Amino acid sequence: MHEPHEPPLLTATAVGRLLGVDASTVYRMAADGRLPALRVGRQWRFAAEQVRSALAAGVPTHAAAPAAGGASASAPLWIDPEAVADLVEVAADALGVAMVVTDLEGRPLTRVLHPCPRLAPLATDAHLQAACAAEWRALGADLDLVPRFRTGTLGFACARALVRHGDRLVGMVLAGGIAPDDAPPAHDDDLHHLDAEGRARVLHALPRLAAALSRLASDSGPTPDPTHQGGTA
Repeated sequence: MHEPHEPPLLTATAVGRLLGVDASTVYRMAADGRLPALRVGRQWRFAAEQVRSALAAGVPTHAAAPAAGGASASAPLWIDPEAVADLVEVAADALGVAMVVTDLEGRPLTRVLHPCPRLAPLATDAHLQAACAAEWRALGADLDLVPRFRTGTLGFACARALVRHGDRLVGMVLAGGIAPDDAPPAHDDDLHHLDAEGRARVLHALPRLAAALSRLASDSGPTPDPTHQGGTA
C-alpha cells in the first residue's frame, strides 16, 4: 500500500489486487457504500488514501449475509458492472428516472444512476441503504412478471423488470425515485415527476432494457450456479 509512485486515484483492478478480490467485488463494494468511489468521466476511480483507510479499518469484502435461503453475497457477477452501468445510465437519463441493477435479493450490482435528490445520499446513508435494499428485495420476491409501478414505504414509485441468464432469473433492472401519480407537481420536489405518458414510456422500456441485459449476461459466460443466484425461470 505504500509504493513510492502510487497514483492518487486507483482503478478497480488495482484496488482489487490490494484487497485480494476481483474487480467485480470492488464495484459491488462501491455500489453498496463499503468503499468510497469517485466518478471520473465514465469510469469509477478510488482515492488511494481512502483505500488505505478502509484497509486499516478492516472493510469487509463481502456484504452482510442474507436471510436463510437467500443468494450468496459472494456469488459471481453475471454482468460487467461498468458496461451495464453505462447502458442503464443512458436509459435512466432518457426516461427521467433513477435506475439500478440488483440481484434477486436486492443487492445492488451497479450504483444508482440518475438519482433524484432523495436518493443522492444513498452511497453514505446506511439507513437509506437498508430501506432501499428492503424495497428491492420485496420486488425481487414478487412473482409478477409484468412491470408495474408500486409506491413503497419510502414514498416514491418504483417498477422493475427481471433479467435472465440462460433459463434462470438472476436479477432486476429497477426504475424508481418517482413521485406517486397522485402527488401534486409542486409536492415532493426531491423526486422525479412523470406524467402519464412518461410513466407509460418507463413501463414500455423496462422489459426491453432487461432483455438487453439478459443478452449481455448470456454473452458473459456460463449460467450462475442456482444455489448462489436464486430464482428460477
